[in-house]
Parts: sequence; structure tokens; C-alpha cells
Amino acid sequence: MKNSAEISLPLGTTAPFATMHKWLQRGLFVCLTALVIEGTFTVPFLMVWMGWPTLSLVDICSELEKVRYSDDTRECLYPYPLFGPSEGAGQTTAKDIWGIQPTPQYKRIGFRDLVKFRDERLARQAAATKTDAGARPAARPSP
Repeated sequence: MKNSAEISLPLGTTAPFATMHKWLQRGLFVCLTALVIEGTFTVPFLMVWMGWPTLSLVDICSELEKVRYSDDTRECLYPYPLFGPSEGAGQTTAKDIWGIQPTPQYKRIGFRDLVKFRDERLARQAAATKTDAGARPAARPSP
């Protein structure tokens, strides 16, 4: 006949391992709680580090794509399609050195560097547009 201790054990747990399962479960709950708290404090600080008050979250994502792939035309797809190609499919502009341990060749991102990179890129594009507009001859009005 079964005693009450065996009946109250969770499914799949035998009596010799019941204490181990109990402490393992407690330890996992503590670790998961610590991870949630860490993420709660880390993500806002990272967003401010990247430039959040000036840049929106989609802008931060786009700027990270531009730095990561060394391509000023990259944009963050939001919302990202669930069943589409991967985010880097067909991308050949990354300057990484591939091998057993890949070495990224993009610039290190410091405090609010994405804002600086965006402003520099916009200034380059404005200067290029200005020189293109100056190089074109003005259209003559027809008589």
C-alpha cells in the first residue's frame, strides 16, 4: 500500500530524488527572477546609451544595422516578417573576417555614438544632394 508521501510527489519524481528536485526548482526560480530583474534594469540603460531620447527604437535598430553591415541603405524592418528571409540574407557589404572565430570590423559603439553616426551620414547626404543640385544645369523656360 502507498503511503501519503509517495502520493503527494510530483509526477515523475521518485522519493529518493524529491529533495533534489525541490531545491533544483527553487534554484531555477531564483535564477529566472534574477534574469528578469537584470533585464528590467539593463534594457533602459542600453537604450539611453545608444541614443534613445534622440532616436526612436526603430532608428536605433536601423543605425545598428548600418554599422553592423557597413551599408548606409540598411533599414530595420519593423514589424519583422515572421516567415521571410533572414535579416542578413544576401548581404555582402559586411567587412567581417570570417573563420572559426569571426572578427567584426565595424566601429565600436560608444556612448550615444549612433546619434553621431546618423548626424554625420545625414550631413554627407545633404552635401551630396547640394553638390548634385549645383552640378545640374538649370532648366530653360520654353518661349
